[in-house]
Amino acid sequence: MSDLVPDITRIDRAALERIIKRAAELQTVERDIGEGLTEPELLQLGQEVGIPARYLQQALLEEQTRGVTHAEAGLAAWLSGPRYVSAQRAVPGQLDSLRAALHHWMTEGELLTVRRRFPDRTSWEPRRDMVASLKRGFEVGGRSYRLSRAREIVGRVLRLDDTACHVHLLADLSNTRRSHLGGAATIAGSGAIATTVGITLGVMLPVALLPVGVGVIAGAALARRRLGQIEQMQVALEQVLDRLEHGEVRPGGSELAGPGAFERIAREIRKSLGGQAQKR
Repeated sequence: MSDLVPDITRIDRAALERIIKRAAELQTVERDIGEGLTEPELLQLGQEVGIPARYLQQALLEEQTRGVTHAEAGLAAWLSGPRYVSAQRAVPGQLDSLRAALHHWMTEGELLTVRRRFPDRTSWEPRRDMVASLKRGFEVGGRSYRLSRAREIVGRVLRLDDTACHVHLLADLSNTRRSHLGGAATIAGSGAIATTVGITLGVMLPVALLPVGVGVIAGAALARRRLGQIEQMQVALEQVLDRLEHGEVRPGGSELAGPGAFERIAREIRKSLGGQAQKR
């Protein structure tokens, strides 16, 4: 077939996306939407063009949360990564049961405690009690409890339809960014002070400039180490969604409550110490 005559027997994925996008543009031109649409009007428009309400609702929720985790600009963001880490998806299940399961896992599985409650979301922060500290320190159960490193975790569960809900998790890591940037600034500042002293004492300029160069490089390396923690936090959030999606979280009694809690923790600690001794 001639290159000037396209083959229309099959539409590939890229062409399909362009066609749908263009059709939506044409639909928008025909319909006067003014400065924008309300949510009911958007759902009505989706119904007119044949988009199921569930998918349109999910896309709307994802757009509403996109601004919070939008890529940050500036030197601080480039050096140490973003302040927020987010994960979201549609999870099968009923609204109340998913909210209860998420809360149970955050408080029991991740050793967090409720910080704030809102009509459509809950925020958690790390527990500071001795039991939680022991479990984190000895990684009881073979878990690293990465979500406890965040300043705050916000979870929102909203109904999509009778069979699924949209779950959005947001981790505020401003505490780790502040500490990494502070450490980097301290190292770079120490190098600058050493260079200033060297110049004042009459040290040759190439030698005097060496400390500030080393300090800047070492400080940047320290700040960039946080990028690995960002990746780990992203994985940890996705793992929570995995557990919800596959029904692995069952709300129930606290695993730390009742008599014998300290005995169970002590047993886990002994296992951990025994495993470390065998490795040596």
